[in-house]
Amino acid sequence: MDSCPCGSLLGYAQCCGALHDGRRAAPTAEALMRSRYSAYAMHKIEYLTNTLHPSRRAGHDERETKEWSYGAEWLGLQVLATGEGNAEDSHGTVEFVARYRQKGEEVQHHELAEFRKKDGVWYFYDGKVRGGPQVRREAPKVGRNDPCSCGSGKKFKKCCGKGAEADSP
Repeated sequence: MDSCPCGSLLGYAQCCGALHDGRRAAPTAEALMRSRYSAYAMHKIEYLTNTLHPSRRAGHDERETKEWSYGAEWLGLQVLATGEGNAEDSHGTVEFVARYRQKGEEVQHHELAEFRKKDGVWYFYDGKVRGGPQVRREAPKVGRNDPCSCGSGKKFKKCCGKGAEADSP
């Protein structure tokens, strides 16, 4: 049994695979959000387009979505909170962190996603990145005991990082 990328601990075929192939519809906003994460991991680009709210599809770039899906190694999903979004609701929110690696750098994408139901079907409507912009380092992180990047020959902690120790918890 291949486990589902969404982290549910179910097999893919019984979980998000059933939504991706149309055997069933997402019963909740959280289920749709999990299935969309899995769609990125499984490169189900058409599913991502089809689960985008119809009023939001005009600006959707399927080519860019495909590049992101294939260009990332999907590492995991953590659902932090949900607001409404149950079967009887018409809208809901899901706060989550999606982890992926792109160009060798691990990224944590923290988002508050908004979902809306139209004609009884859940759709992704909008998302707001939480905790500031995603950060990707262009250069490797310098450790305390690494040589200082200024070229002094001293350890970082004894040179440019000297004041940083007082600031850390």
